[in-house]
Amino acid sequence: MYPTRRELLATATAAAAASLAGCVGDSDAIGPYEPDSGSEDVAVEPMTASPDETAIDETALPIADDQLPVSYSLETLREEVLDGGVPQDGIPSIDDPAFEPVADADDRFREDDPVFGVLRDGEARAYPQSILVHHEIVNDEIGGEPLVVTYCPLTGTAMGFERGGVEFGVSGNLVNSNLIMYDREDESLWPQMLGTAIDGPLEAASLREFPVHWSTWNDWRETYPDSTVLTEDTGYVRDYDDDPYGMYNPVSGYYREDSDPIFEPLRSDDDEPPKRMVLGARPPEGPLSIDHETLAAERLLEIDHEDATLLAVHDRSIDVGHLYRNPDAEAFELEDDRLVDADGESYAPDEAPLERVYAYDAMWFAWAGFYPDGVHFG
Repeated sequence: MYPTRRELLATATAAAAASLAGCVGDSDAIGPYEPDSGSEDVAVEPMTASPDETAIDETALPIADDQLPVSYSLETLREEVLDGGVPQDGIPSIDDPAFEPVADADDRFREDDPVFGVLRDGEARAYPQSILVHHEIVNDEIGGEPLVVTYCPLTGTAMGFERGGVEFGVSGNLVNSNLIMYDREDESLWPQMLGTAIDGPLEAASLREFPVHWSTWNDWRETYPDSTVLTEDTGYVRDYDDDPYGMYNPVSGYYREDSDPIFEPLRSDDDEPPKRMVLGARPPEGPLSIDHETLAAERLLEIDHEDATLLAVHDRSIDVGHLYRNPDAEAFELEDDRLVDADGESYAPDEAPLERVYAYDAMWFAWAGFYPDGVHFG
């Protein structure tokens, strides 16, 4: 395990933190860091390392053709790794997931309960936040393709990766409050939000990502009535009616947007409340984030980012944002929740005739910590 570099401060709220059973285990010595403690931000030094081509050739993991941008050196990130208070696999991944039709699961959820939705090869699946908060990783297979669906409660990030038959597990460590996964092939370490290994045979290599949409039970089942949903038949005994961090419906506890994170972030930025949700992306022009509430209100945003023109669209059906590259600055409008181009052709918000830019929701403090050199559109 890596040594803890940053001091964790026990405060009057430590009793609440002691009940956490997710990323930070059951330690009663963990409380929120003090924002005005005077500690220095970690120096930004973009990663320059390259992955080992031999290791890439030998792994069963699908590795991305292009390396994802990382704003710190691998050495710096390794120094900033924290022991989350649980051993490797102390938070058990779900390796044999079971599903049922959404029509059979209505009595399990309230309308506004969060679910993480995946659309893949014509198949729709929902992964309840109430289950993933206790497991964080689901090693799944959709349409015969092995995939891993991941969720970090501390950073509010739900992300998907191709896995090529290799399973992922929870390492028990964190960096910038974010879940560090490990692969069960060679045990390289992968911070979820970076999608890039910071240690092990595959260090500096990046995984192939796919979108996982943060939605609600009602929106997902109404939009995708043929979807299936992950059941509580996980092979583990857990109280899936209890979220150890608080509640999303209504929002309380750790999830309040003005509350401080438990661990000190890599960088401090008070442009937004710490837990405010943003849509983050890492195009080649550089990282950027969009305030989720701003996008939901505006519905359609044209973004000039360095030398690129991007189009952000709010999909009201499941309350998510989509981001596209729009190199010719084509004009679009939203009519009856559909994108309409200058020729009058209309498209669903997730089917624009443009190149999709991968983006995911994250808490502001986590995004700003990992990508302090990014541009924010609020």
